[in-house]
Amino acid sequence: MLLKKNIPIRYVFGKIKYEILFVTIYGFAIEIIYQNFHITNISIPMTVPTVLGTIISLLLAFRSNQAYDRWWEARIIWGSIVNDSRTLARQILSLIDDPYEPGRIDAFKHRFIRRQIAWCYALGKGLRQEDPGPLIQKFVSDEEFNFVRDFDTKHLALLQLHSRDLNNALKQGWVNPYQQVEIDGTLTRLCDAMGKCERIKNTVFPSTYSLYIHLALHFFILLLPFGLVQLFGFLMVPVLIVITSCFFLIEKMAIHLQDPFENKPTDTPMISISRNIERDLKQMMKEKHVPIVMEDSKFYIL
Repeated sequence: MLLKKNIPIRYVFGKIKYEILFVTIYGFAIEIIYQNFHITNISIPMTVPTVLGTIISLLLAFRSNQAYDRWWEARIIWGSIVNDSRTLARQILSLIDDPYEPGRIDAFKHRFIRRQIAWCYALGKGLRQEDPGPLIQKFVSDEEFNFVRDFDTKHLALLQLHSRDLNNALKQGWVNPYQQVEIDGTLTRLCDAMGKCERIKNTVFPSTYSLYIHLALHFFILLLPFGLVQLFGFLMVPVLIVITSCFFLIEKMAIHLQDPFENKPTDTPMISISRNIERDLKQMMKEKHVPIVMEDSKFYIL
């Protein structure tokens, strides 16, 4: 996720450097032809690119809104994961109890909450198609890790271990049926959040919609120099670059926001959120070694 810092110019214009190079060469070519060969009949009224540019602006605005909706939905889902993770830890710590086996109960709570931390990291890494194994191994036992390793979807396996432990707690009498239902409801919400993230990840933004806007934008750029050349003369090229840069940047912004789980600076910061969840849950367990709040040396967090 981009932060409220000075975003480097090289990052902004690095996204459209090839497009700007093409526009510059094309603009100079039109200018040279117009000035050296004195071909005045190739100009067109500015009304044509103005109308076309207005239409494209509306289409880009609509697409940007749709892309932002996908990004914001992903952020809302991860906000709910934060809340449900804290709720789960609170329920485990406060509802599960056995005065005759306090040591065994403490180990159970510790194992359950650390597994929830592993689940958050596993979901974030899994959505980015990265291997979550090293992070999971830090928080679960060897037996549980061997169980998870056989699954393609690691976070699903961790939820299954949650359910297995909760069922065992009910059989042991550590929770009553009403408490078990409440905790299972929290697990269900976590499963729903997992499915929503996977839906966003696996649902491709309509390619034909993107293609049509892209073609219309390039057609507009091809026409624009013929309308600007009589108005600005030698200044046509820098004016052309400024106008087209605005359109290209808006298009690139929409492209990046529409996929919030691609390990890019514009992503939902899932690993940073998971780290905050780890800190909160470990503090709830009164552990001494908790992750510190990292100072961001970059203009984004992941």
